[in-house]
Amino acid sequence: MRRKIFGAAATAVVLGLLIPLSGCGSSDDGADDGGTLRLVAAEYGDTPATSSKAYWDKVTGNFTAANPGIKVEVRLLPWADIDREVSRMVKAGKAPDVALMGSYSDFAAQGKLYSAEELLSVGAEANFLQPLAEAGTVNSRLYGLPFVASSRLLFYNQALFAKAGVKKAPKTWSDLKAAAKALKDKDVKYPYAMPLGPEEAHAEALIWELSNGGGYADSSGKYSLDSEQNIRTWQWVKDSLVTPGLVGPTPPSRLNRADAFAAFLRGEVGMLNGYPSLAHQAAEKGIDVGAVAMPVSDSLGAGESPPTVGVADWMVAFKQNDRRAEIGKFLEFVYQDKNLSDFAGRYHLLPSTASAARTPAGGGLSQTDEDFLIALRTARLYPVNDPSWVTVSDTIKRNIGRAVEPGGDPKAVLEDIADKAVEAGKTG
Repeated sequence: MRRKIFGAAATAVVLGLLIPLSGCGSSDDGADDGGTLRLVAAEYGDTPATSSKAYWDKVTGNFTAANPGIKVEVRLLPWADIDREVSRMVKAGKAPDVALMGSYSDFAAQGKLYSAEELLSVGAEANFLQPLAEAGTVNSRLYGLPFVASSRLLFYNQALFAKAGVKKAPKTWSDLKAAAKALKDKDVKYPYAMPLGPEEAHAEALIWELSNGGGYADSSGKYSLDSEQNIRTWQWVKDSLVTPGLVGPTPPSRLNRADAFAAFLRGEVGMLNGYPSLAHQAAEKGIDVGAVAMPVSDSLGAGESPPTVGVADWMVAFKQNDRRAEIGKFLEFVYQDKNLSDFAGRYHLLPSTASAARTPAGGGLSQTDEDFLIALRTARLYPVNDPSWVTVSDTIKRNIGRAVEPGGDPKAVLEDIADKAVEAGKTG
């Protein structure tokens, strides 16, 4: 779920937050003081009031109380900076002991990370939800420990649907197109909001490709970015939604997710793909939201249920400071149901373990979150375990919108992205 939760966490517009937590003093890029574990973590809040500082203060304080010989220093960084900053720290020989961030596979490929089996009990390692564990695995070892996650569903504004006379949620692309046309006829500003701007276009793109039997990788795990299914997907999107003006006034290549979500919360969007935190925000504003699986292409048929998109953020542990035992104790503590579900609940995300989602100790889930959890259990995640993914995802984000522009050629655009992915694989 960067992505970061390449997902809900990525929505945070962090106001330059760079916060050493209590007991830390000023951080020096992880310089060794001998007795302190250092965690560098992404900031999930968007204001000081919603900062992750309160959570980490509580958890690290409780951990040290239970383990008096181990202190934990936490440094919070904005999502826009954390992957780059952690990479810089590692290269400078000042790696943190633990990082909560949006990527991990490049460090795993370099042999810089402890695996889960070196850190966690068998029960704790087996507790991760299967799609998340698979995405965190390289060469049969779990290096990216999933922390929080999200999945995607199609949201629709029920009041706008009623106004447009649309009586049922769409199940196929034809249904979606018909609903978008009805919404446009009632002057809905964004009948279907399609954020293919550079913020997170790779999420929207994968959602559409999966709904036509395509995706980013084939069954063997190799990139299949310019597959026939993907080419047909983007030709349909261009011809059936973009060209007829059913996606709103902003061209998809210039519409970022944050702007699409803001428009949805203003009641200007009929349909878009969203995740749990947006559903909660909409409810707070009194917007009646329906949420269903992404409609499938007519060639697949309404009875098909392709996987939804899942997104996770990763906890990683670095070998550089040789603190395997202390790191293991800390992560076992952090992944306790009450601690993991506390964090997930603060930001309306999904916990990464089966027990935190289902047990009273984990707090349970709201019905809205339960729908997303069901989708997550069979979700398809980005190929984050490929070291080239960071480069490939950036290529997708910056180029996929060109496929649906006036005069754009979906086949040529996808082939160009695929060629760049091949080059990234040679150097990744």
